[in-house]
Amino acid sequence: IFFRLSLSLALRALPLRSAARSLLPRRPCLRSAYTMAPDLQTFIAGVNKEYDAVHRAFEDQFWGTKMALGEPYTTAALSQTKGAMEAFLRDPARLAEAEEWLAKGEGTAEQRKCLQIFVRTFKCYQMSDAEAVALRDQCTAVEDALSAARNHMRLGYEAPGGGGFVERSSVQLRTAMRTNDDEAVRKAAWEGLRSIGPFVLDNGLCEMVRLRNEMARRLGYEDFYDYKVQQAEGFSKVKLFSILDTLLEGTDALLASARERLAAEKGMAALEPWNTGYMMAGDIEKQLDPYFPFETALATWGECFAKLGISYRGATMTLDLLDRKGKYSNGFCHWPQPAWVKPDGTWQPSTTNFTSLADPAAVGSGRTALVTLMHEAGHAAHFANIVQPSPLFSQERAPTSVAYAETQSMFLDSLCKDAAWRGRYARSRDGAVLPWELHAADITATHPYEVFQLRAMLCVPYFEKALYELPAAELTPDRIQALADSVERQVQGGASGRPLLSIPHIISDEASCYYHGYVLAEMAVYQTRAHFLRQGPIVDNPEVGRRLREAYWDAGNSAMYLDLVEGLTGAPLTGAAWIAHLNADLEGLLKDERQDYDAAVAARAEPTAADVDLDMRVIVADGNERIADSKAMGGFLPACEAFKTYVRGRFFA
Repeated sequence: IFFRLSLSLALRALPLRSAARSLLPRRPCLRSAYTMAPDLQTFIAGVNKEYDAVHRAFEDQFWGTKMALGEPYTTAALSQTKGAMEAFLRDPARLAEAEEWLAKGEGTAEQRKCLQIFVRTFKCYQMSDAEAVALRDQCTAVEDALSAARNHMRLGYEAPGGGGFVERSSVQLRTAMRTNDDEAVRKAAWEGLRSIGPFVLDNGLCEMVRLRNEMARRLGYEDFYDYKVQQAEGFSKVKLFSILDTLLEGTDALLASARERLAAEKGMAALEPWNTGYMMAGDIEKQLDPYFPFETALATWGECFAKLGISYRGATMTLDLLDRKGKYSNGFCHWPQPAWVKPDGTWQPSTTNFTSLADPAAVGSGRTALVTLMHEAGHAAHFANIVQPSPLFSQERAPTSVAYAETQSMFLDSLCKDAAWRGRYARSRDGAVLPWELHAADITATHPYEVFQLRAMLCVPYFEKALYELPAAELTPDRIQALADSVERQVQGGASGRPLLSIPHIISDEASCYYHGYVLAEMAVYQTRAHFLRQGPIVDNPEVGRRLREAYWDAGNSAMYLDLVEGLTGAPLTGAAWIAHLNADLEGLLKDERQDYDAAVAARAEPTAADVDLDMRVIVADGNERIADSKAMGGFLPACEAFKTYVRGRFFA
């Protein structure tokens, strides 16, 4: 998540509005140096080359500033490179030339395919209104200032009993809420998370929402949410929420029942936001912890993907997995180099940067790290396998569907909960397999409450919908905080364990009004899983990898998301499979899982180097320190051993 989360960074807030107005021309103008290409292939090659360059420049700055790597990565350079990339994408002359070439009806089928994605992409970024361009620049400045302030926020909690301030990242605060036996500490950790809300509200969120809405309305959209969803998904906000409403209404009774059950089993205190996660699985989480060692997560992911038949087609992946001060507070995956097929038929492999916020010594960190690896490496596998004749097919921004991208990663990370997966891959440091009794206890403790996750996911888009529908006069800290609290009560039944205003997507330009993508993707994940399971097992089945590659990945954004899902599963996308899972009988579920577990344990074999060939270079870093490099070390498994040695020496010596 984001997981795959495109977020902008850090500039000091400046009063740009009047200055921007005075500097802009009275009407939009074309690039003065722009001349039409002499032939079609020259035009296509020029667009591809120029986009590759501006994309790479921005992504290098994005990674360097998010990872706090220091010079030459600066917030000023980040803003400049982002501006250059967006100027390229919204250049009206470039769009006009693509449309003119299309209208001529010339070129090969592949050339016309390139022209079609050029037109579709450039149309997402057009701003013929000069004031909208000025507002966009102001949004960026406010967002960068807010992001910079958030990155340097003093976050943590006051230790109960007068122990002083305990500095913790947002990930560490959530871990404490899930695993700490002391309710006073859990409550303090929740209050630490909740403190993010007032901070972002006092540091620019209100103004940013106002500017975003004003920009979107000048471009003809209802509001900023409508603008974002139409760009990314190709349909309106009204249609989106007609889909989400079916999930909301279809799980009202399940939510009420689950809250009543939890209160009856654990007491009313279990419904407090700092207690719910712990009461459902706090003790189970501790028992699971030894079977998900953090330092072996890298090798486990690689083996699992290799046995699914997933290849990265020569890609290079850099992973920065460890939490540290100043680092961006959420996981994400980006592509400085999109994969594509060049005109001479040569293959340009992707390069991928992804990050997580692991604290290897914390209970549950190994399982969290593994799920994050499966998720973000799922994104990387998807984008490494887009085989199209332009990098614009394989970049993650509009018109690439948010839901399309998240379906791939969420499908692959969903395997970590399966008995068929755990029986093969969940092993302790001494090689002991996770016992069936523990897996059964985990299902028993969590399955009746899985509706909580669905409602928590729905909470974010419903909040952002309501936020961008607020009148400008009501965009105040108190009103927005009250709105967030109200939406949490309405959608989740009470205050959320992850307060809405602590979620980093909300302040980011590219990840705001994005979370619905996770909901649509989860619908598709359950539908895709049901499709594959009707045909046989998923885990260690190379046919699954092949079908994902052919049906979901290869096309990139040349096909519409809903069409891709229907093409693979044979049915239109609905929430039926997800709701059916939530309603599944616990006894029947345990019976099926036991069969899968026994078969998985019997099939387990230790991997060899030949078993783990991902066709990829993996670099593991911690900031500017390089921990492991599969190219320099002779392969993926030696790099995993180097990572394991590093983690054990640093955290467990």
